[in-house]
Amino acid sequence: MEMLLGFVVLLACLFLGIKHGGIGLAVISGIGLTIYTFVFHYNPGSPPIGVMLTILAVVTCAGFLQTSGGLTVMLKYAERFLRNNPKHITVLAPVTTWFLTVLCGTGHVVYTMFPIIYDISIKQHIRPERPMAVASIASQMGISASPVSVAVVSIVGFMAAAGYSFSLLQILAVSIPATLIGVICAALMSYKRGKDLSEDPRFQEMIQDPEQKDYVYGENESLQGKELPSSYYHATVIFLLGIILIAVLGNFPDLLPHFADAKGKVKALSMTTVIQIIMLSLSALMLFVCKIKAKEVGNSQVFRAGIVALVSVYGVAWMADTYFGSHMAVLKTFLGSVVTTYPWAYAVVLFFTSKLVNSQGAAIAIVMPMALNLGMDPIMVLSFIPACYGYFFLPTYPSDLACIGFDRSGTTRIGRFILNHSFMLPGLTGVVAACLAGFVIAHVLY
Repeated sequence: MEMLLGFVVLLACLFLGIKHGGIGLAVISGIGLTIYTFVFHYNPGSPPIGVMLTILAVVTCAGFLQTSGGLTVMLKYAERFLRNNPKHITVLAPVTTWFLTVLCGTGHVVYTMFPIIYDISIKQHIRPERPMAVASIASQMGISASPVSVAVVSIVGFMAAAGYSFSLLQILAVSIPATLIGVICAALMSYKRGKDLSEDPRFQEMIQDPEQKDYVYGENESLQGKELPSSYYHATVIFLLGIILIAVLGNFPDLLPHFADAKGKVKALSMTTVIQIIMLSLSALMLFVCKIKAKEVGNSQVFRAGIVALVSVYGVAWMADTYFGSHMAVLKTFLGSVVTTYPWAYAVVLFFTSKLVNSQGAAIAIVMPMALNLGMDPIMVLSFIPACYGYFFLPTYPSDLACIGFDRSGTTRIGRFILNHSFMLPGLTGVVAACLAGFVIAHVLY
């Protein structure tokens, strides 16, 4: 009975926290911790300090990248690529937004791409819903394939804490191709989705009004033709070289410094520590080379969003660890055989937890440590990494709402029955295809 009441407290804190956003979710988790500790007398668990420090270093570097203009350079070349291939915007737009997220570690870069995607599609007489909805989905799927995202950094940390020696590169070897396959499948599904604009009575009625037609076909601001300072390019080069360095060190651990542990066994430096060192060093290089003001980094959109994710992971992971840790013996008895016999159940739980907390990093912090402690095969855990993206299920996430707002044609929208919105089909197609691809790739590689 106590275990059930504890689970009710966990769900209540999550539901209440969702209404107040990421930081609200974190602090309301403190209420759950208080109830667990002083009412149920659970021994407080441990917040994932190593994971949080790595997230902090990565978020700081991403903030310096945006403030120094390096992100603007990436967006400029992404726009050029799309404008040079306008007829295939439905496939190329999501691949582009996925790739930008992989590079930058955050899906928030998609906001700048929405008006570009809309402008290209409407001028090609392509239904804007087709590329825009799947581009929004793809930008979030790229999070679990980025070496500098909160979600992937969390996976590295939790795997290491559970005693599994999967390097960053081994994790990305599964998640990068799996999510890319999922994105391409979602794009192909969207290629002829909905009526063509010429056959859509709702759209045709809209553009009968000259003012509405001017609004629908109006120009959008472009980065093309704009001269960017050389310091912007320097920041991009510094960041990309840092990503390459992390990949090389992750793949060749012999290049890392080796130290003796508490038992005297000599081991390579942890990759979570390596990521922290390199990210902070890259930030310092951008600070000096690009001559930016450090105090401006705190005002950048990417930094602010990352700090919210960090605090959210802190509160949610600590509360979840306290609850699951106090009932681990019972959970191993009843759930251990379930996740072993039906590993897809783990993917389903991860998917809906992601929707519940609206964060891939927070979902991983709640579900992955529990699954690993229950004895679930780590290969299966790697297989279903793409399932940590489920918050498209209800169209309440900021990037999806922004996508609807940027589509001036009105084709990207929320349906009458809520669930029949523009993001449901590409989202389900992308995540399911990515999980199936991840299953095959993980078992072939490991």
